[in-house]
Amino acid sequence: MPDSSFAPTWAALFDMDGVLIDNSDFHINAWLQFAQQHNRPLTKDQYLENINGRVSADAMAYVFQRPISPGELIVLTEEKEAIYRELYRPHLQPAPGLLDFLTALKTQHVKLAVGTSAPESNVLFTLDGLPLRPYFDAIVDASMVHKGKPDPEIYLTAANRVGVEPARCVVFEDAFAGIEAGLQAGMKVIALATTHTRDELADTGASLIVEDFTQLTVEAVHALVG
Repeated sequence: MPDSSFAPTWAALFDMDGVLIDNSDFHINAWLQFAQQHNRPLTKDQYLENINGRVSADAMAYVFQRPISPGELIVLTEEKEAIYRELYRPHLQPAPGLLDFLTALKTQHVKLAVGTSAPESNVLFTLDGLPLRPYFDAIVDASMVHKGKPDPEIYLTAANRVGVEPARCVVFEDAFAGIEAGLQAGMKVIALATTHTRDELADTGASLIVEDFTQLTVEAVHALVG
């Protein structure tokens, strides 16, 4: 008979950009550079309000102010992401305290998943470049869902893949759209103040706001789901 103490009782679901890695400034700069190359006006505030945390189809439609065909979306997305990877590659590293925190969660047999709006090319770049993939039981990227954040589909899919009910999941997010997605999924959310300030995150509904993973313990996170 299997040891019931090893059965997963809760799950930790992580956004990737701005959470597993503190790369928000590099994404902002990549978007601004990409928009400039296409003669499209884009400011940092517009990025934070309308692009951050959203899938590429929604982001590109905002930048170009028109629907983007599937074929065009592939080309434009890879163009933008190639700019980002070139900017961030020399700086690629896990967020402060992340590896210790993931190790502690695995020791406690917590199920772990990634739920990211990023394309597969960036998932490969990040999770295999560090490498972080072995820590996770499931990875859900933008290609695996029909609706992007703030729709809850991505986190509901991640919860389903690790076999844990939504109410027993804690989401780690940095973006407004992602926080809303976690809450709409019926999950607790911990916000990381990497892209937005604590004050900006104060009214999002997040249960906790932290600068990085050094400020968290497994016990404190587990307490959110009882």
